[in-house]
Amino acid sequence: MGGCDKALQPLSGATLLTHVIQRFELQIPNLAINANGEASRFDDFALPVIPDTVQGFAGPLAGVLAGLDWADAQGADCIVTVATDTPFFPKDLVTRLQKASLGQSYPLVIAATADGGLHPTFGLWSVALRDVLRHDLQCGMRKMMRWVKDQDGRILTFDATGPVDPFFNINTPQDLSYAETLLEDLL
Repeated sequence: MGGCDKALQPLSGATLLTHVIQRFELQIPNLAINANGEASRFDDFALPVIPDTVQGFAGPLAGVLAGLDWADAQGADCIVTVATDTPFFPKDLVTRLQKASLGQSYPLVIAATADGGLHPTFGLWSVALRDVLRHDLQCGMRKMMRWVKDQDGRILTFDATGPVDPFFNINTPQDLSYAETLLEDLL
């Protein structure tokens, strides 16, 4: 995307982040944005902006840890994460992740599609695992799926045969144009 902030790119008259927030706020009561850099670029969204708490670029797991730390301060037991470049994620994502976590001591479930595509940025994460995650990040862990497997996490498969792949993510200007077409077709 040419080094721009993907979350703020326009899609059908609103930013990608706006589309994600509108879909997500129907599923979960408290939202926050994990982002590094100048937090003021998200002022229009009136949501807490939480930077990574691990120094250097530690990847998506650092964002999960930041969310877990924030959630702990809010008194929450779990968080659900989504990517801001994926505006078509399932409208029942949270419910299905929670259901899939039943019986786990420390809920940890990530999304996948039937074609074998793993989508670990879409997941349910137990706040109780935050100290383990912090330790592992400090020891150099960067691979989300390896960490999820090490914690006995589960994988929940979502159907991707509908009109839109629910985990279609926007990485290029062409993807953005295609997403415009998908939105028009869905309306």
